[in-house]
Amino acid sequence: MSYGVPAETPASQVPVCPRHPDRVSYIRCQRCGRAACPECQHAAPVGVQCVDCFRESRRQAPEYRTPYGGKVSQGKPVVTITLMILCAAFFVIQFLYPPFTSQLWYAPVLTGVEPWRMLSSAFLHSPGGILHIVFNLYALWFLGQGLEPQLGRLRFALLYLISALGGSVGVLALSPLLQAVVGASGAIFGLFGALLVVLLQRRASVRSVLILLAANFALGFFVPNIAWQAHLGGLLTGAACAAVLVYAPKGKNRSLVQFGGLAAVAAVLCVLTAVLAGSKGLLF
Repeated sequence: MSYGVPAETPASQVPVCPRHPDRVSYIRCQRCGRAACPECQHAAPVGVQCVDCFRESRRQAPEYRTPYGGKVSQGKPVVTITLMILCAAFFVIQFLYPPFTSQLWYAPVLTGVEPWRMLSSAFLHSPGGILHIVFNLYALWFLGQGLEPQLGRLRFALLYLISALGGSVGVLALSPLLQAVVGASGAIFGLFGALLVVLLQRRASVRSVLILLAANFALGFFVPNIAWQAHLGGLLTGAACAAVLVYAPKGKNRSLVQFGGLAAVAAVLCVLTAVLAGSKGLLF
């Protein structure tokens, strides 16, 4: 392979890419001055950079964090959308294969033998009507697109899952042993509780949230087949998780305190589950 060389440039001084010596390039890195072929060029604030300098500049760049310590992520709330897709997919499976619902729902009597149902039930919804899942998906989108960017994806995902577990613990504590429950309502109320804590921490008005929360919570007492026990458990759990996240002291150990606190909340829920199940004779 041959390249054209300007007449005034000696062949021995033709700039070649360090990574690809067979490629001539008159484009140089703005940081180190070395030649960079088109494959090794990366756009920089001024000019281009070679692969090595581009990686080094990214490594040295400051890592931006959300107000509560999570990694800043551009674009749409990925975790919220993923949870919505999972709930919708489960609902379609429930419609096409009805036994799927009974295989994943949660009832206190099943705690000792199939405790994983305490989480799996949070992705199911009533197969007898579409309003249940529509309301929950709307609430998840409404709350998620506000909370996820503030907390960060990982913290938001853990908040949701631990709140779902808290909702099932509420059912275990306050519902009849044979009462089967499905739905993301426990986790949704956990997000309501988290939003309330965030607003209180920011000293913002919580009136509208309290009104919305009270109205939704009251439905559990006046509308049949709504598990208010899951709402209560999820609300308290979500508020506890949010308190850990938003009141953790800033500093290099902030993430350690936050994740340690979330682990402690989850551990308390597990202990409560064992104690309640034992007291009801559900452990074998």
